[in-house]
Amino acid sequence: MASALLAGTLVVAVVLLASTGSNGRHRPAVSAGAAATPGPPKVTSRNSAHGGSRSLRSRIRQPAGSIESRRVRKLISLGRAIYCAGTRGNEVALTFDDGPGPYTRLVINKLRKHGVHATFFIVGRNIPLVPGAVRQERAQGAVGDHTFTHPVLTTLAKAAAEREIAATRTALKRSSGGPVFLFRPPYGARSASIDSIVRANGMLDILWNVDSADSLGANYAQIERNVIGGLRAGSIILMHENHGQTVRALPNIFAALKRRHLRAVSVPKLLTDDPPSLAQVRAGGSGCRIHARPSAGGH
Repeated sequence: MASALLAGTLVVAVVLLASTGSNGRHRPAVSAGAAATPGPPKVTSRNSAHGGSRSLRSRIRQPAGSIESRRVRKLISLGRAIYCAGTRGNEVALTFDDGPGPYTRLVINKLRKHGVHATFFIVGRNIPLVPGAVRQERAQGAVGDHTFTHPVLTTLAKAAAEREIAATRTALKRSSGGPVFLFRPPYGARSASIDSIVRANGMLDILWNVDSADSLGANYAQIERNVIGGLRAGSIILMHENHGQTVRALPNIFAALKRRHLRAVSVPKLLTDDPPSLAQVRAGGSGCRIHARPSAGGH
């Protein structure tokens, strides 16, 4: 009888060891190999993923500017896209799409050196490409969901679009160490159906009113002109962290911010400190002073 009990105990121990990593924690649902998969992993429970953000918030100290404030929650409840903030302060938001990638660490280092904060919209399948980068990006401002494989969401069936969004939100919460409540659709492509998915996942759709045109092939001097020309209180600037020309343009952009007495902050901080009016939000892109078309090259 004792030998049978001992054998049973050994079997249970082997099963438990196989289901955990070397540190005793359960392995994540999305492995490093996810970057090579053709689509997002299956998300079994949207509600449990959303609830996890609340428990994480209570356990993890949030970086400055990355907290889902009361004003941000109010904007989420409206279910509309945000193109810019108000114009009463001295803050702007620099945003970088499509990472992590080969220039990610260089971008982070430049931001740190100049004391500049930013927001990074992450492609889910890219998360394993630069280990630890997403957590560093979040510490430098905030991170947001940019889908898992970067498709044109409006061409997908609703269920497929939801998988793209929900899978990245789950992976990004795990890799960044905090809640995810910002979203940006690839190419700026959205519809009422996409908006409803974003809102159901408890996120705020962030577009932009200044396009650097780096994804359209602009060189560093053109990127500088496009961004600096749109620097004014409340602006949300679109850039990409996987373009060397963008990295080259950053020092002159930082210098222009200093000359104009503007501060680059995360999107959540910008919307908390100087939220857009209800009239601005309802007007969409026309409620902001657009510098280049908001859907010209968004990735």
